[in-house]
Amino acid sequence: MALQWAETPQARMQVQGKALEYACWGPPPDQAPTLVLLHEGLGSVAQWKGLPQALAKATGFGVFAYSRAGYGASDPVAMPRPLDYMTREAEETLGAVMDAAGIMQAVLMGHSDGATIATIYAGSVSDMRVRGLVLIAPHFFAEASGLDAIHAAGTAYREGDLRAKLAKYHRDVDVAFHGWHDAWTDPDFTKWNVADVIDHLRIPVLAIQGRDDPYGTVAQIDEIETRIYAPIETVILEGCGHAPHLEKPDVTLAAIHEFCARLWRLEQQEVAIA
Repeated sequence: MALQWAETPQARMQVQGKALEYACWGPPPDQAPTLVLLHEGLGSVAQWKGLPQALAKATGFGVFAYSRAGYGASDPVAMPRPLDYMTREAEETLGAVMDAAGIMQAVLMGHSDGATIATIYAGSVSDMRVRGLVLIAPHFFAEASGLDAIHAAGTAYREGDLRAKLAKYHRDVDVAFHGWHDAWTDPDFTKWNVADVIDHLRIPVLAIQGRDDPYGTVAQIDEIETRIYAPIETVILEGCGHAPHLEKPDVTLAAIHEFCARLWRLEQQEVAIA
């Protein structure tokens, strides 16, 4: 093992000169496939709540989560973040994180920014370890309604209780918030679009979206279905916002469990044929 596989490891992992917070559940990578969790733009390891434990129990997979630099208890980053920070995380850092964690066979599971990072990685980096994607509330291009919601979050951070809520999870809450908010509200971000990475996906995808998500509409899911050449399953949840895994945990967990079970049955069949 490349690091201590534990829910409360004794030390942070070291990647590219940064100390990153991480946690692990279920079997280690040499015993089972691993779900690699990639958090949202204001997320961290702790903000997955009880989902990692539930995923490990339901799927039999190991589960690995880390807080990207600038989030949680991980080392900070230089500010401002570049507008292509998700692409940089995918192309420059995610592979090194999986190397350090000893990941051998993986399903990348991302929420919001994390789902975008997972898609960019799978569509841009040749990595045979990655066998599938679970994308929760992904975004591939800026939408006016989503940008309005981010501006509203800025107001809540400055004038409401959002800063206090986030400070429970982030060592440097201002870096965590402004790294995300200030990039998305930059005037040039209206032109941001990474949807072309979908064209290069060659692994199965499960996409989950809340119908009432203020940060992104079902147009993001439509973009996947229109462009993808790989198997795609979609789950659109009515009466659900930006966090299906927290707002509709039972149906979301069931969809992920079924996807992983089907994926691994197919993997075992291909191994047997080979």
